[in-house]
Amino acid sequence: MAEKGVKVFGMWASPMVIRVEWALRLKGVEYEYVDEDLANKSADLLRYNPVTKKVPVLVHDGKPIAESTIIVEYIDEAWKGGYPIMPADPYERARARFWARFAEEKCNAALYPIFTTTGEAQRKAVHEAQQCLKTLETALEGKKFFGGDAVGYLDIVVGWYAHWLPVVEEVIGASIVTDEELPLMKAWFDRFLAVDVVKAALPDRDRLVAANKARREQLLSA
Repeated sequence: MAEKGVKVFGMWASPMVIRVEWALRLKGVEYEYVDEDLANKSADLLRYNPVTKKVPVLVHDGKPIAESTIIVEYIDEAWKGGYPIMPADPYERARARFWARFAEEKCNAALYPIFTTTGEAQRKAVHEAQQCLKTLETALEGKKFFGGDAVGYLDIVVGWYAHWLPVVEEVIGASIVTDEELPLMKAWFDRFLAVDVVKAALPDRDRLVAANKARREQLLSA
């Protein structure tokens, strides 16, 4: 008999995995969560995602889907009723995908060096990341959320910034998203984190700080 139900293979500290959980929770879909040890990946994870061997993986009635942004779109299409994640208008859907790709390819890439540098190199990295985030911030102008009056696809894709970037700021001892530099994004952080569905899936902040401190020490000493 084919496997029924919804299962998510993830890792508690992964900002990519939480996208999938947010999407499922917004849709009201019940799911089983499997937390993976990425240093000792399970046979099921390797079976369901033999190509990249990464989390997240969504398994829906025995059928696996990989890559977080693809999974979020799949969830919106597979459970059409209820909460709409993607914009209904084709043009707005295209814009949401454009900004999501910009965040994935440009902003995420600009943020990583902040975590792996110190001193002047870090200050330069912070500035470059802020410039990238300022460009992304233009998609928030005149809106409560990137999705408009409610959380949408782009909020889900970049929502991890609201919880993870303050953690990174604490770990590295530098400010990235401030009222002065990125006022719209800073205000959006507060609104987004106040959404019940968002709060319910967030990893423990203290645990996340400890894990990121350990990871940064490891990277800087390599």
